[in-house]
Amino acid sequence: MSKEIEIVKYQSLLGEIKTAIQHARLRATLTANAEMILLYWQTGKLIAERQQQEGWSAKVIPRLAADLQHEFANLKGFSERNLGYMLRFALEYPEIPILQQAVAKLQDTDNEPSTVLPQPVAKIPWGHHILLMEKVKDKAVRHWYMQQTIEKGWSRDWLLNAIKMDSYAYAQKQIKSHNFSETLPSIHSDYATEVFKDAYHLGFLGITEKVKESELEKRLVEKIKSFVLELGKGFTFIGNQYRLEYNNKEYFVDMLFFHRGLRSLVAIELKIGSFKAEYVGKMNLYLSLLDKLEKGEHENQSIGIILCADKDHLDVEIALQDINKPIGVAEYQLLLPKDELQTLVLNEMSTIEKEQ
Repeated sequence: MSKEIEIVKYQSLLGEIKTAIQHARLRATLTANAEMILLYWQTGKLIAERQQQEGWSAKVIPRLAADLQHEFANLKGFSERNLGYMLRFALEYPEIPILQQAVAKLQDTDNEPSTVLPQPVAKIPWGHHILLMEKVKDKAVRHWYMQQTIEKGWSRDWLLNAIKMDSYAYAQKQIKSHNFSETLPSIHSDYATEVFKDAYHLGFLGITEKVKESELEKRLVEKIKSFVLELGKGFTFIGNQYRLEYNNKEYFVDMLFFHRGLRSLVAIELKIGSFKAEYVGKMNLYLSLLDKLEKGEHENQSIGIILCADKDHLDVEIALQDINKPIGVAEYQLLLPKDELQTLVLNEMSTIEKEQ
């Protein structure tokens, strides 16, 4: 087994221990965040109820902000503006008793952070909630963005970019092009389906004209951190043009990764043009070699991703029909589509005009 693979496996062990430590810290952070979100909701609910009972107008909010800040000098987050958001939050989420149950579950230290909350509203920071209330009107769509934020660890800026690019609408159009359900155990198949996307945005490469596959690979390696972020959590980069030798012959995998959660090597082949059926046979060979030469005793079988400029779903389905190795085919976009770019520019111009 190569030295590079041994290093990656050590890094995987180190990562798992670090994750265990981070879970303990995260549990406390999640509890504090959920308690704060619940407090903000309760505050908004009290204001809403009194406004309805007493006929008070919005003018009560500035007075409340001033009195609360005077009474609790070190208490942050109870500004006039934030109280307004709390009121809106309570009105838009009347089902919050579920959140109260979530807070109680968070206090059970036996629970893992990934399973303690039944509702994503308790998991994301308050700033994310404000952004979602401002930018996304449909609650079902908001819920989707909340789930993505939790799964992918989006910062507020990442969330804003996802909303501007209308990632929700794009995700609904995706058709999964892979054979994971036929080639992996069900538990791994479902996880792999969640891990791998149908399309990847590579706009961070700054490519504006046609390039060779070698140039595309070079750019991805140069900006490997951005590429790993686009791939998602759990990926560790092993190398590019990864050499495999068997029967006195050499083979080279464009890019090789290890996914900690799947415990699998992940081979990525880059193709400049449209998908072709012969790409599957080549990937199938690479996966056989990886499983034979590099896969550890307690690791799962290797997975292949063919990354093309575009693909026809029916062509992919036929090509994968009798293949026994787990292979997925995904598209990449070097630039935003024209209609998405135009919408993004118009939204930015509108935002600038409002701020002036």
